Amino acid sequence: MKKVITLCAALMMVATMASAQDESTPLVKGGKWTTTSTPALKVSEFFFNNWATAGNSQIDATATFFGNYKYTHPRYVWDNIADLAYGYAWQDLDDSKDLPFFETRRKSNDKIDLTSAISWNAYKGWGASFTANLKTQFGKGYEYKGVGANQTEKIISSFFAPAYLTTALSFEHKRDDWSVSLSFLTGKTTFVYYDSLIAAGRNYGVLQGDNFKRNDPSTFKHVYFALGSYVKAQYLRKDVLPNLDLYARVELFYDYKKPKNMAWDEIEKYNPESEVAPTKNYSLSDGETWTDLKGKNWLAKRVFETDMDFELKLDYRLSNHISANFGLNLKWDTDFSGMGKWGHWQVYQMAGIQIFFNWKTPKA
Repeated sequence: MKKVITLCAALMMVATMASAQDESTPLVKGGKWTTTSTPALKVSEFFFNNWATAGNSQIDATATFFGNYKYTHPRYVWDNIADLAYGYAWQDLDDSKDLPFFETRRKSNDKIDLTSAISWNAYKGWGASFTANLKTQFGKGYEYKGVGANQTEKIISSFFAPAYLTTALSFEHKRDDWSVSLSFLTGKTTFVYYDSLIAAGRNYGVLQGDNFKRNDPSTFKHVYFALGSYVKAQYLRKDVLPNLDLYARVELFYDYKKPKNMAWDEIEKYNPESEVAPTKNYSLSDGETWTDLKGKNWLAKRVFETDMDFELKLDYRLSNHISANFGLNLKWDTDFSGMGKWGHWQVYQMAGIQIFFNWKTPKA
């Protein structure tokens, strides 16, 4: 755990150091800092009382922060990005006097995404880059069933459970609005520092050892290192239409070791409730088997094993401090056990109005 805390502190220091710089304090001659810090708060509210068409009262509040701290030098560019979000929604499900007002509280957003990348330009937009990215969340995540007094909840995630640290040495092609990175040597480390999740079979791909026992946390493994290929493409266009900004990103990761860990002929024999360590298979949700891969060819299985993370953001500036926004995040990850019919797909979509502030490096 000390190593994890040290890692988080180091990445946060990168962003802090970057934000402390400006054009008047270059690290070396010929370089300069440009910084942007954008905290925002989105609040929505609905209230119903004796309303003929009916409805549920609700309050939703989400705080976000986006910081971009870039050091530009004639020979290289050092880019640091912090993308944070946390939100809750409170809902009143009925007018019962036995239940409190806004009796249901559920998380509506939770994200920690820190990136530090240094890139060198070689020839006509082509170059090399080294990138470190950390993704996790602030608080616990739950799977809910039922409502009110009958509601039950089961924890499925928490801070650093999981967390993903991706480090990549890439070939990169950059243009003004878009870039593509390709790496055949990428390390992706998965952390799960929550014993009850591992005991419940939600290990997010952290394979357990031969001595694994569900009732003995001392036998748990909390870290898994994957080595594979990584592709990242992103597009950022300011004023694609007047006052409308567009951002799109897609990341693909393929673990070279995963085919060795996933025994396709034996996978259906794995019982998630047994004491047998899932050393050759990843956790499956209750009753789930890998029958969807029966009879599939080599390519179909490789595509199935590839992790995908797609994000789309649209921001329309109504004024200097108010904007309308839309966001969509799709993830495919076979290490995620899944809930219900969605299986390995993870979907997050939001739209709303927000108040924001934007602090940039002052011009010389």
